[in-house]
Amino acid sequence: MTLLLPPGVVFLAGVDEVGRGPLAGDVVTAAVILDPARPIDGLADSKVLSEKKRELLYELIIEHAAAFCIARASVAEIDQINILNATLLAMTRAVEGLPVQPDFVAVDGNRLPKWHYSAQAIVKGDSTVPAISAAAIIAKVTRDREMKALDDLYPGYDFGVHKGYGTARHLAALSGLGPSPVHRRSFKPVRDAMIRNPATP
Repeated sequence: MTLLLPPGVVFLAGVDEVGRGPLAGDVVTAAVILDPARPIDGLADSKVLSEKKRELLYELIIEHAAAFCIARASVAEIDQINILNATLLAMTRAVEGLPVQPDFVAVDGNRLPKWHYSAQAIVKGDSTVPAISAAAIIAKVTRDREMKALDDLYPGYDFGVHKGYGTARHLAALSGLGPSPVHRRSFKPVRDAMIRNPATP
């Protein structure tokens, strides 16, 4: 899908999320407005980049972007309003938090939040729209760092390895230990683990 910008757009914000699928942790979003005068080489879909390359690009985006904002929806919000609505909420927070408000917003995926911004949803936009690629990288690096920190707080789940996704290793730990405070209790594998571990708070 091609980005279709209306006339007169000066500030284009790209928006993406990381963390819709995991069983634990917040869903993290980022909004980025790139500075045409300070181009960043190598922007691409964050999923095809190595961790080292993402970290390098993260620093370049922070340094060279015209504006950026990192936002989130918490585990409690995910459990309360579901992951889709929580993701859209986090996207709205990211755009509203930009120090420079955009003329147009390009969002990765096929859904737009209900907001007042002129916007377009673009499937696989993280591989075709540089501002979305930058947002995806910022969100991915931010969330990965947070999951590594949670690994220290809640040892045994290996959050730093699988980042909260439902790998066999994670499911085994979840079954044996029961859910941690950062697990999403509205997700079926976590609910099932709570049944097996009734003492889980």
